[in-house]
Amino acid sequence: MTFADRILKFYETLDLDIKLPENVEIINPYKNDEVIDVCKKFYKKYYNDNNGRVMILGINPGRFGAGVTGIPFTDPIRLEKECGIKNTFQKKPELSSEFIYKLIAIMGGPEKFYSHYYIGAVSPLGFLKNGKNYNYYDSRELTSLLKPFIIKSLTEQISFGITSRKCFILGQGKNYEYFKLLNTELKLFDEVVALPHPRWVMQYRRKQLDFFLEDTAAKLSI
Repeated sequence: MTFADRILKFYETLDLDIKLPENVEIINPYKNDEVIDVCKKFYKKYYNDNNGRVMILGINPGRFGAGVTGIPFTDPIRLEKECGIKNTFQKKPELSSEFIYKLIAIMGGPEKFYSHYYIGAVSPLGFLKNGKNYNYYDSRELTSLLKPFIIKSLTEQISFGITSRKCFILGQGKNYEYFKLLNTELKLFDEVVALPHPRWVMQYRRKQLDFFLEDTAAKLSI
């Protein structure tokens, strides 16, 4: 099995069977046939080998990016325009995806970038509360309920061929704090490095976008 085969098996069988807190629902795009189809095209294009990768982890899928396409930080627009994978999803932009693909461009483009990095999320499934994006850490109850799922998902993804030397976390606040504690407990990686979350940059530091792109690229450089 290739790296791509292992990723696809993971997503095709990804599910969460727990009772969630009131008004919280799961975003699981992998139940959609077109999502699985575009995931096959994407991962076979960029991960059809057995080379190792460095892991970059976001928070959890949102309703306009990975919640639609199934591919972390890749909205339908970037999937088609930057990755050359046509799709019938509504072409709605997602801010984090815009940042990531600008970053990928300055790091040499998708083929070069994805040959070194694998992007996932601390929780590979997303959540909505009252119709709006909800993060795994937004309530202690949800975080506690999800811990076994998060650990199982992380260890399975690491087994794809992820280097244990270093992991990058998108989000310098709660996402980093939670993962750092988890890593201390489980000793998954030798080093955990926090990076600014793309959405935070695009929403609150847009005038400094070039700085954050160059700074993030420099920290990721291997």
